[in-house]
Amino acid sequence: MVDPKFDYLGEQTVKNIVRPVRVWQWRPTGRGEAHAVEGRGWQADDQEIRFATSDDGVRIAYATVGEGPPLVKAPNWMHHLEYDWRSPVWRHLMQELARDRTLIRFDQRGNGLSDRDVESISLEDYASDLETVVSAVGLDRFPLLAISQGCAISVAYTVRNPDKVQGLILYGGYSRGGRMRNSESEKEKADAFVTMMRHGWGQDDPRFRQLFTSAFMPDATPDQIKWFNELQRVSVEPEMAARIRDTNENVDITEMLPKVDVPTLVMHVRDDGIVPFDEGRRLASLIPNARFVSLEGRNHLMLEDEPAWGRFVTEVQAFLNELDHTA
Repeated sequence: MVDPKFDYLGEQTVKNIVRPVRVWQWRPTGRGEAHAVEGRGWQADDQEIRFATSDDGVRIAYATVGEGPPLVKAPNWMHHLEYDWRSPVWRHLMQELARDRTLIRFDQRGNGLSDRDVESISLEDYASDLETVVSAVGLDRFPLLAISQGCAISVAYTVRNPDKVQGLILYGGYSRGGRMRNSESEKEKADAFVTMMRHGWGQDDPRFRQLFTSAFMPDATPDQIKWFNELQRVSVEPEMAARIRDTNENVDITEMLPKVDVPTLVMHVRDDGIVPFDEGRRLASLIPNARFVSLEGRNHLMLEDEPAWGRFVTEVQAFLNELDHTA
């Protein structure tokens, strides 16, 4: 007798149907319990969301999902604990990271389920919020994975808490924001992005947000584009989006990098249109003994249907396994 099992994949866009519909994926008998064996079945409803309060009174939403040793993912710009799980832009990454580990992540201040109307936005605030979440979960030592803006946050946290971080995985990151790169074109681009956010982000018409989506993911599918356009709207308000972007453009962690004293893996897409490839190289070159991996592609975010995804997964899992064996 067939004993069918199904994994809930959330609401999906289906051709010729205007509204998203709920979708389940059949899992044949013999594959085993997805949650316990492969972990590919973890979904938004499986995660546990709680709140911790930062030193300055900001409520930070954090989530845990999966089983096994901990893996902390630092927040990146535009983040929503619930929405990300249902998005074809992020879902595959969340499922992969939680496959055989307990994944801990949180919405940074101003984003998602965390307090959105906050007075202070700075790299120091982000690192302190990471400390708040780590303390709330009760973690001792753990690997820390970061994407884009989260890389600077993770470096700052590691320098402040070297005994906590088992190893660093930095993807698509930078040591200097756009205004700090000694390039007039980068400074002009940074100013233009912030201005467009303030004036176009909150409109119902997604054309302003589409500009950012095209820059982040030039090779995205129509479905991925639609989801990312919507993520921008639901995750952060226009003024806060501009403030966060403005803060990121002024980041400079150059002096912190030589102080990083943990195993570090740095990865960067060769034709990244948001963070120049040379910034990834620079990040790796200034961290003692960091390993650098270049990936083919143009998308700033690592999508599941691009060739580099397989290499990304292989490198991350190999690095984590090595940390496990040396712990």
